[in-house]
Amino acid sequence: MTTQAILQLVLYVAALALLAKLLGGYLARVFSGERTFADPVLAPVERTIYRLTGVDPQREMPWTTYAFALLAFSLFSVLALYLLQRVQGSLPLNPAGQGNVPPHLAFNTAVSFTTNTNWQSYLPEATVSHLTQMAGLTVQNFVSAAAGIAIAVALVRGLARHSAKAIGNFWVDLTRAVLWVLLPVAFVLALIFVSQGVVQNLDAPRQITTLPGEVQTIAQGPVASQEAIKMFGTNGGGFFNANSAHPFENPTPLTNLLQMLTIFAIPAGLTAMFGRMVGNPRQGWTVFGVMLALFLVGAVLTTVFEQQGNPRFPDAVDQRASASQAGGNMEGKETRFGISASALFATITTAASCGAVNAMHDAFTPLGGLVLLNNIAVGEVIFGGVGAGLYGFLIFAMLAVFIAGLMVGRTPEYIGKKIEPREMTFVTLTILVVPLLILGLTAIALVTERGLLGPLNPGPHGLTEVLYAYTSGAGNNGSAFAGLNANSNFYATTLGIAMLGGRFLMIVPILAVAGSLAAKKRVAATAGTFPTTGLLFGGLLCGVILIVAALTFFPAYALGPIVEHLMLRAGS
Repeated sequence: MTTQAILQLVLYVAALALLAKLLGGYLARVFSGERTFADPVLAPVERTIYRLTGVDPQREMPWTTYAFALLAFSLFSVLALYLLQRVQGSLPLNPAGQGNVPPHLAFNTAVSFTTNTNWQSYLPEATVSHLTQMAGLTVQNFVSAAAGIAIAVALVRGLARHSAKAIGNFWVDLTRAVLWVLLPVAFVLALIFVSQGVVQNLDAPRQITTLPGEVQTIAQGPVASQEAIKMFGTNGGGFFNANSAHPFENPTPLTNLLQMLTIFAIPAGLTAMFGRMVGNPRQGWTVFGVMLALFLVGAVLTTVFEQQGNPRFPDAVDQRASASQAGGNMEGKETRFGISASALFATITTAASCGAVNAMHDAFTPLGGLVLLNNIAVGEVIFGGVGAGLYGFLIFAMLAVFIAGLMVGRTPEYIGKKIEPREMTFVTLTILVVPLLILGLTAIALVTERGLLGPLNPGPHGLTEVLYAYTSGAGNNGSAFAGLNANSNFYATTLGIAMLGGRFLMIVPILAVAGSLAAKKRVAATAGTFPTTGLLFGGLLCGVILIVAALTFFPAYALGPIVEHLMLRAGS
């Protein structure tokens, strides 16, 4: 790694740790119902919302009611967003005259934004109107992120409470996540983006004449407002097809840094919130430390692989293969960011369930692309998305203490709660559902005629393109490896299934775990209790996460990016 890359990574980690501590304390107060500095302004607004909607904030829900409320809200969101796209051609705020979105694409997009995936099988600036961007996609960026935070808070309550029948009120958690957390930060962040040159208007596309005399159409619209929540809510869906590689979305080094920080802000803050709410801050910092260790390994590897470049790159003078690509692999990267900032951004966005990109992942080296793919495949627990990262990580923590308990012949405990067969059944279901969706749908795509029409590259790279698409969909990440024609009935439908399953088939068992743990009595720690803080547990947890991923996905990796790397080294 270059000195610049090392310095950039060190400064980023330092800023992230400080942000996690500050935001974690605020999140703990918000979801514990404690007073915050924002109460004089936001508390009256919250009470008005409850009066208008008929929500009783004092009435808490058992996990079954909590899950039903979430599923009903998500179903309504899918239907509303689908309908908005299907009739957008007849609605106002459509200066470009965009027509109605086709049914298969409207379904895929509605599912994508409702599940916080933000997979985009279309050109945003040429497909959806300003009204759809604002009232549809941006609104879902807020509420889908808030729903993820609510699930994480419910699971933390399950660990923090004892002999309780309820895990909170979904409508209260959803409201507080939007009103106290997402809206204020997104508002300020959007203003900062505008000051840096991110576009924010309601204008129609503008035609200009280039220096060679060609006419070019430049799209514009409400970009900054969507950009802010797209990052802070780890959504990732851009206003432009080029996403954060586009100068209207990410024009300066400052916006690039802010986007990278805001992607990890809430996932990192939730770890500190977790420690405070369970009454043991060390628990939260242990989670943060494991996440950070896994992230740092990925960031270093990706940067090194990209800085090494293509070993078969032709020499600029005699066109024969050189020992290495001079300066590293700049293909698919913006010159204003370079290799180190592009590699760091790519590692961050795949370690979180955020589909934002400032470089094209399809153009990364085979091993660089493998790191990005594996970041998603491990379950997006390397910080992960807002809420999704923490609740996915805590599931792995329960698996780790169960394995540790088997080793010493003792009933496993986590945060004073015994992890028994009922909880392990739900934990196992949660861990298996995403790999089943990824590998099952990838296999179907690679043996069917319609599926094989998607990848634009042959051989192992084409396999990686398909595998990445379903990994991104089921992992609710949303970033695309590119090189895949996903705007078809086949991929729109199967990716929609992957996104729905990856979101809700995980959430229901997790809420069941929360309800089961909340009802348990807290067990006092003894000399035989396995410690769940410190290096020993952190190492065990890292090992469990990596081993589960390796056992599940290594055969697919071997046929895709690993074979491609070996072929590249051999000159094929």
